[in-house]
Amino acid sequence: MLEALVCPATQSALDYDREAQELISRQAGLAYPIREGIPILLVGEARRLEG
Repeated sequence: MLEALVCPATQSALDYDREAQELISRQAGLAYPIREGIPILLVGEARRLEG
């Protein structure tokens, strides 16, 4: 299912971080949370990646 999901900001692929329960958009520098098994793909809910 992950292959069907893309970053809403850049339309780029997302990487799954199992430990943090986040979907990572390296191109946008954002991490989208997964809550109760549901990815929250809203830019306003994402956290900025450091670095």
